Amino acid sequence: MIAKIFNSLTSRIQCGIFLILISLVLGGCASVAPPLVSVPSVPTVPTVPSATTEPEAQAQAPAPTEAPVVFQVQMPPQVEALPSSSPVAVIKQVPPVDIWERIRRGFAMPNLEGNLVLDREQWYASKPDYILRMTERSRKYLFYIVEELEARRMPTELALLPFIESAFNPQAVSSAKAAGMWQFMPATGKYFELKQNIFRDDRRSIQESTRAALDYLQKLYGMFGDWHLALAAYNWGEGSVSRALAKNKAAGLGLSYSELNMPNETRYYVPKLQAVKNIIDQPEKFGTRLPLIQNHPYFQSVKITRDIDVNLAARLAEISLEDFKALNPSMSRPVILAAGTPEILLPWDNADIFQRNLNNHPNNRLASWTAWVSPQTMKTSEAAQRVGMPEDQLRNMNNIPQKMLIKAGSTLLVPRKGGLDTDVTEHLADNGQAAFSPEVVLRRIILKARKGDTLAGFASKNGVSVANLMSWNKLSVNAPLKAGQSIVLLIPTTKGRYMAKGLLNKPQQAQAASNTTKGKSQSVKTGKPASHSAKPQGKVVTATHQ
Repeated sequence: MIAKIFNSLTSRIQCGIFLILISLVLGGCASVAPPLVSVPSVPTVPTVPSATTEPEAQAQAPAPTEAPVVFQVQMPPQVEALPSSSPVAVIKQVPPVDIWERIRRGFAMPNLEGNLVLDREQWYASKPDYILRMTERSRKYLFYIVEELEARRMPTELALLPFIESAFNPQAVSSAKAAGMWQFMPATGKYFELKQNIFRDDRRSIQESTRAALDYLQKLYGMFGDWHLALAAYNWGEGSVSRALAKNKAAGLGLSYSELNMPNETRYYVPKLQAVKNIIDQPEKFGTRLPLIQNHPYFQSVKITRDIDVNLAARLAEISLEDFKALNPSMSRPVILAAGTPEILLPWDNADIFQRNLNNHPNNRLASWTAWVSPQTMKTSEAAQRVGMPEDQLRNMNNIPQKMLIKAGSTLLVPRKGGLDTDVTEHLADNGQAAFSPEVVLRRIILKARKGDTLAGFASKNGVSVANLMSWNKLSVNAPLKAGQSIVLLIPTTKGRYMAKGLLNKPQQAQAASNTTKGKSQSVKTGKPASHSAKPQGKVVTATHQ
């Protein structure tokens, strides 16, 4: 009996020694194993699901036990873990290699379904060349837009909206005068502080127009609480969407995007975006090839402190003029005014090249053009003479139409030389505008003087100056007027056939006068503003075109 007990104890001691040896061996192996991290008993930490992850595939974390037991978890190579001192190991996704995957991960809008979406999917899928051109054009801008959306925690589907608005063409202009990649109307652009003057149009600016578009979309989402309705309002106008919602509510109808009564353009607007989203999400399903667009910045901002010609800036950056304008599309003139545009955008690798070449540029003069303000209303020929450039060149550079006067206060682009060899001020760079008015065409009419009329009285009654009346009729200041004497008046033609004030609002009287009188007329061009229209006295001679 004692022998049995002794043998049993010996076996247990041997087993314990064996277990200790096994533990020591395993401990030595742990020192050369892949990185391990200690975590509490919660086996997994659920990550935020992406839009492409099936809901049922999401792991559910069980509740922690009362006394957590520490155990070892080997992290997979594609994720990072925080240091083991963290209470819970947070798994971070590796940044996506291309911008398309990054956009997919940020999808957050509810999907729209229906025949209109299918129709637009088929339309886009049938035009692979068009898709390729659009996506290639977006290469310069997508990273920046996605960065801005993520900073505001907005759905990344919105980065695809310029595909619908402009096919990612920042120079696009609609028939309704909407401009730029995000297609802002002039008034809406001004509301969102997009500068529009003779030197630049920020509706075309990559950074400024994106800022304004996201501001507007956030405002609309705040109004309607629904991204589909916000997009409808972006296309149709917030007032139109509000009225459509009120009408449906009063009629007891649904208030979703698909249930509103709207123009066809707006009805197809969100389905277009959904179709592009679906193609970006699953390009292979639609037989579409997306170009590789790396997930890193395409451009960076470079400060400028002096006015510089656009051509020179492109040369110093060692890029083509076309590529320079693609990144700086808001500049409509051949010179960049540093006071109004203190930064330019350049491809990432060319920014340092530009700065180095600028520092080594041998010529102190960087700009060939500057701004000049017309001190008074004048003809183009007179302005050209004042600034020392040919009239045709001045007209072409500033888009001055034929037979138009340059109005006082207008800002024109002129050669930088002599007294005009200076950089443009900030006020002028931000507010320069050009205004033109037609060269006034005067029509010659003849009125009859009555008995007792004097030169001064006749001039006063007909709303003209005595000096003009004397000049037109070659009369001296004290010349008497005889009853029935023909008096010539020159009046503007812009008010219609009957220029005399007394007849403008009396068509019947004018018609009677034209039936009972005869006369002749003649058109005369002048660069000076015409006098006020005549008030007919005595017989009126109606004017006709020669």
